[in-house]
Amino acid sequence: MDAGPLPEAVLGVGRSVTGRRWVWREADARTAMAIAQRAELPELVGRLLAARGVGIDAVTDFLEPTLRALLPDPSVLRDMDVAAVRLASAVREGETVAVFGDYDVDGACSGALMVRALRQLGCTVSHYVPHRLTEGYGPNANAIRTLCERGATLIVCVDCGIAAHEALEAARGLADVIVLDHHKAEGAVPQVTAAVNPNRLDCNSGLRHLCAAAVAFMACVALHRVLRREGVFRRRAEPPLLELLDLVALATVCDVMPLTGVNRALVAQGLKVMARRGHAGVAALLDVGLVRDQPTAHSLGFVLGPRINAAGRIDEPDLGLRLLLCDDPVEARAMAERLDVVNRRRQEVEAEVLGAAFAEAEAQYNAGHAVLLVSGEGWHPGVVGIVAGRVKEKFNRPACVAGIAAGLAKGSGRSVPGLDLGAAVIAARQAGLLESGGGHAMAAGFSFRIGRQAELHGFLEERLARAGDLPGAADLLVEGTVMVPAATSALAQQVERLAPFGAGNEEPIFALPRSRVVRADRVGKEGNTIRAFIEGESGGRLKAICFRAKEGPLAEALLARSGVPLHLCGQLRAERWNDEVSACLYVVDAAPVPPGY
Repeated sequence: MDAGPLPEAVLGVGRSVTGRRWVWREADARTAMAIAQRAELPELVGRLLAARGVGIDAVTDFLEPTLRALLPDPSVLRDMDVAAVRLASAVREGETVAVFGDYDVDGACSGALMVRALRQLGCTVSHYVPHRLTEGYGPNANAIRTLCERGATLIVCVDCGIAAHEALEAARGLADVIVLDHHKAEGAVPQVTAAVNPNRLDCNSGLRHLCAAAVAFMACVALHRVLRREGVFRRRAEPPLLELLDLVALATVCDVMPLTGVNRALVAQGLKVMARRGHAGVAALLDVGLVRDQPTAHSLGFVLGPRINAAGRIDEPDLGLRLLLCDDPVEARAMAERLDVVNRRRQEVEAEVLGAAFAEAEAQYNAGHAVLLVSGEGWHPGVVGIVAGRVKEKFNRPACVAGIAAGLAKGSGRSVPGLDLGAAVIAARQAGLLESGGGHAMAAGFSFRIGRQAELHGFLEERLARAGDLPGAADLLVEGTVMVPAATSALAQQVERLAPFGAGNEEPIFALPRSRVVRADRVGKEGNTIRAFIEGESGGRLKAICFRAKEGPLAEALLARSGVPLHLCGQLRAERWNDEVSACLYVVDAAPVPPGY
């Protein structure tokens, strides 16, 4: 079947040094102009908004997202009202509540949010996070029974539980259970007091893009509404729920939820809360991560998130949660520094697995596989998800990576946009190919007997066959060309108005034609970052920086210092130092100048 002509290549770049084709991100010119004129915005901002599908009437809410305008009524989520009434009863009666969470960032944040919210209302609250290696993901019967024996009369499962039918049966007759989850659900939900999950098959809320921490926050909003109606807050001050938004923002970004709609408001407002550093644990993480300026979505995804995740991957599963609950600055600093050490150890373990995984994945890619499924004896299960993400990025294919121990492979998978890996993994489990498995569109977890690997690989290939039509490297979407003299701090600040950036609202990429690298040096402890200065043919000088550049063709192109012009692509960001603002290009790709350009 003819797929039609290829889109126009930006600046003639059909294959960059990283193997990517540069193509224009489409934007309706008339809509862009209408947005710019009606909202009195620069034409560039109008183009960027139009390319993101922002309608003329939605411009204000996009540029200035507020919960007042964008937060839906929690009652649209199935079972939410039942959950709120049961939580309110626990508050009135001063019950002992146990919060059962997950070991990733979303689990830590949603767990910390619920523990804080319920403690502020007078409940006695404990928390439990299962050990990745000995207990696996989600509730297990032994842990549930233990929580009941310790006096819990209500168990709240956050970021897990929607598929834990048998495990949650252990609480029957001993404690009520509320599930606040967002993972893809299949068939009937567990027989519990309430199962709030926007991805329930029978939930028509339209909020499938929420992370678990956002679901937990909405549960707290619903709980406060019930208590307010009952007059509870006439006798006592109502705790400020908005102060918990830093946790919601952190989870939303790190779980790669789309930064559109209510998620955009949650993250934008959560970043403001985080900047006030009201939570000692979050403040300590910012300090250890050397985030001295206003935190951004990038800070959350690349500085804070990996450190919290590291504990659940290779250390104490609840260390991240305990840090987020810590109110003592000295104790928080010690835990944050420990997480920093654990994260460095995680990086070393990851590096040991990555080389072997790349080699096996490359062989499969060269053999024409649509899905890459690689495994290795002794690969640490705590890093396979990160490695799967790296494999996916390198080959632009859904990637599954598993570590083998005692004949059982435990792994994680990452997908590309438009291909639902979670649904494929669930189908594989239903077909008897997996011992366990679940997830959502972009990520999944699973385990299988090693003798079933070839059969599983074939099954996933059939379910995700469209991946075979993808190019070896994803196209790089470019939103404009900018000459070096025009790449100013003023322009960078106009682009900044569209932040926070992330999934669903990607940071704009600009191409700088015929730019010369006049200086380039490796910086940082490991030398993985390149700092450079570039000049344009028509003059001007601009600082540039390139991360994850230890080796490879992009690093070679920047360090060549040949004086030969290059087309460069990257994000134009405003950097602040001592009340001064300057522009910097964060380089993501480069290409030799084709003839005629």
